Amino acid sequence: MLTNTTFKPAWWLSNSHLQTLYPALLRNEPDPPDYRRERLTTPDHDFIDIDYCGAGKQPLIMLIHGLTGSSQSGYIKGLQSALLEQGMRSVAANFRGCSGSSNNRARCYHSGETEDIHFLYQTLRRREPDTPIGAVGFSLGGNVLLKWLGEQGDQLDLFAAVAVSVPLLLGICATKLDNGFSKLYCVKLLGELKAYMDIKLQHLEKMGQAEEALKIRALGDLSDIRSFWQYDDRVVARLHGFNDVHDYYRRSSSRQYLKSISVPTLVIQAVDDPFMTPEVLPESNEMSSQVQLELTRHGGHVGFISGAIPFRPTYWLEQRIPEFLIGHAVA
Repeated sequence: MLTNTTFKPAWWLSNSHLQTLYPALLRNEPDPPDYRRERLTTPDHDFIDIDYCGAGKQPLIMLIHGLTGSSQSGYIKGLQSALLEQGMRSVAANFRGCSGSSNNRARCYHSGETEDIHFLYQTLRRREPDTPIGAVGFSLGGNVLLKWLGEQGDQLDLFAAVAVSVPLLLGICATKLDNGFSKLYCVKLLGELKAYMDIKLQHLEKMGQAEEALKIRALGDLSDIRSFWQYDDRVVARLHGFNDVHDYYRRSSSRQYLKSISVPTLVIQAVDDPFMTPEVLPESNEMSSQVQLELTRHGGHVGFISGAIPFRPTYWLEQRIPEFLIGHAVA
């Protein structure tokens, strides 16, 4: 475990909530150069949309967004541009229903859903057997990434991975979001998730997918859900084969998978992250020798903004992540 001293938060974004909210509300990134979309048909006859940046034979980095995010999120587009400047291509995955198009199954995405990421990896590896491939995940996407790396052990041909602001213990993070100022994040995210489910239901019914639509209707009226514990129990667990929310959190939390990771992996966490508490952080004996936990005292949740001039932010992650990847790409 290392405490990072190179990240200095911007003085004008002096606390965890400002670090978290500024990029979420004010960052608007243009499409990076050489940007194009592809739709992949999944083994269950659904689809995921992926967005490439860059062309050629350079190393290729898979990017995985967070809850209610997408490939259009500022932190994804910003990193794609930063990676391109450092000579790396990228492909940003969209979880099902997050690309602007509802998918064709009741199945959604969640913190333990690794099948689609593995499918994407297999697709890329089959197409480019000799290309160095890496992966980066943010928040929920970071949890998915770490769980997948642990599940696969030494079966992956990846040169490095980075996970940022990871809810390593889902139950603790869900409880944190039910309390204090963090409750505001919960309200916003739950509103977006409910809208996601409503759009999905309308799409399935319009497409004549009556059996799939019935799975959504069977969940009942979601308007009274006020916490992630409730949402994950009624929606995620029931739709995806978990016994209940406790079973979902137990099986999907990524901390238990850290010991099985064989890919050089950097985990970046801010101690002041308003989505979690220090209790989620693993001890050194819970991590394999390939996992490096880097802590910053400040940074919020997927924030990590520095810069001396107000409203001219420097996104530190877009320096640190390429630095780590490059160090392992040439090793």
